[in-house]
Amino acid sequence: MNTRTRWIVALTLLAIAAAFLLPAMRQPVEYHDFADHRHAFGIDNFLDVVSSNFAFLIAGVMGLLIVIGGRARFEFASERWPFVVFFLGVLLTALGSGYYHLAPDNETLFWDRLPMTIAFMGLVSSQIVDRINVRAGLMLLLPMLLLGVASVVYWRTTERMGAGNVLPYGILQGYSVIVLLLLARLNPSRYTRGGDIYWVFGWYVLAKLLETFDHEVLAISQFVSGHTLKHLAAAAAAFVVCYMLVNRNLKEVSVSAR
Repeated sequence: MNTRTRWIVALTLLAIAAAFLLPAMRQPVEYHDFADHRHAFGIDNFLDVVSSNFAFLIAGVMGLLIVIGGRARFEFASERWPFVVFFLGVLLTALGSGYYHLAPDNETLFWDRLPMTIAFMGLVSSQIVDRINVRAGLMLLLPMLLLGVASVVYWRTTERMGAGNVLPYGILQGYSVIVLLLLARLNPSRYTRGGDIYWVFGWYVLAKLLETFDHEVLAISQFVSGHTLKHLAAAAAAFVVCYMLVNRNLKEVSVSAR
């Protein structure tokens, strides 16, 4: 195990320890109080619902067509599977997020977070495949998906029991983002356009900022809320992955799956 891989392992162990040892944290009720409650065309919270449906749907469908249709460039055919999972998660987020914003509460939020977790795990697996080891990344895909799903199921179960704990889910999401950055920084991609992953990170950060300043953005713009724009920024990250897959090339032919 080289030094770069040790950093990833150390971060993983730290995240696991934090999830188990830190005090439980309930989902704040005010999280569901979004700025834009406007009703249009028979749909409550219209812009939040439509922006999530439209943006994630287009990004997910486009990505699946690129990966499955053969436009994406892969050294090994099996490398496509983490991206299939990623774009499937994005596509399902269109349904889950739209459903959540029709009537925001903890129960509907479950269906928003579940597909997002699937997308996160697929993307992390794809970068392990690319930058560390093909076989290892593929072998980790299913356990990572199960872990991601478990974090969301655990959160909903604890909420239903009256002692909610959203912390493991939050740690997993933060862990995924940090791991993506570490992989990009410490392990060069086998393909050109490997730096595009930084744009994915940038759009994610922008999405979180827009989510945080939801009410302020609507107050300034008088038209669109931060949360609506958050959906568009998050979908833009998926479009970056689409662009990367279509335009990248293998730097050099590997003799094995490493």
